[in-house]
Amino acid sequence: MNNLIDFARHIPTPEAALTVAYTPICLEMAGRQPLELRLTAPASGSGLPVVLLSHGYGPSYYIPSKDGYAPVAQFWAERGFAVIQPTHASSRVGGLAADSEGAPFFWRERVEELKTILNHLDAVEQQAGGIAGRLDRTRIAAAGHSFGGHTVSLLLGATLHGEDFSDPRISAGILLAAPGRGGADLTEENAARFPFFDLDFSGIARPILVVCGDEDNPRFTTRGPEWYADAFHDATGANGDLLTLRGVGHGLGGIAGLDAKETETESPDALEAMRRLTLAWLQTALDVDPNAWMKSRTALDGPAASLGHVVSRPSRRA
Repeated sequence: MNNLIDFARHIPTPEAALTVAYTPICLEMAGRQPLELRLTAPASGSGLPVVLLSHGYGPSYYIPSKDGYAPVAQFWAERGFAVIQPTHASSRVGGLAADSEGAPFFWRERVEELKTILNHLDAVEQQAGGIAGRLDRTRIAAAGHSFGGHTVSLLLGATLHGEDFSDPRISAGILLAAPGRGGADLTEENAARFPFFDLDFSGIARPILVVCGDEDNPRFTTRGPEWYADAFHDATGANGDLLTLRGVGHGLGGIAGLDAKETETESPDALEAMRRLTLAWLQTALDVDPNAWMKSRTALDGPAASLGHVVSRPSRRA
């Protein structure tokens, strides 16, 4: 029950089921403190598809960690997914020291942290006793918000100056308000500060959903909100979908946390639409429900049209 939503009610979604959460799960990484995770999953059932959720680099102290992003992590878990959230090296509350190599963004370390999770899913299951034997390692997606979208882009196949960071165990990805093209598309100051934004998205060949807010005006570039859709337009070898939500900015209506600094525009209806649509996309991309995405898109094109729109593009790769 959510008394604050209106048009989003028309987008179909499964009923919520009881979940369990395990935190902190700790994984050893060489030369540093353990990587801490939160795992949220349905309390029952087996063959659970997995979503790795990569947090952004926002202004709050605690939201950019395993303890943020409850609005989406909980929603997906209540409807059948095992959601794993790391506290990345860039986190203020639990990341690496500010004088460590790679600070403050630790973009390479963030990629390695998600790969470490995939390398040690057995250890994750062992620490989360009620999850043992219930994760489906053949159905894994990654989702990232803001700087987390940069991390996920690399894992999906985007390259940086020819260097490949992709991981074939991830079969689909969601980029939520993720950075667009770097280099010449950035202001001179930001091009110097963020050389790692200079991604080539053309190497992405796995299904992607790119989610943008039509009022998300980036400070990195003189371009407008369309900058956040670059991965959709450039990843021509992937089956791609672009969801643009109306009336919201970088926080997409409240994705990182309700009443958080990251949520510059708190919009329950837009947030609910985003949650339902991303869930449906995951269900179809990971073969949970092949019709979920089509049904949700039909509702968005109809009674929920005021909330946003979707553009789809099949892969152009032979």
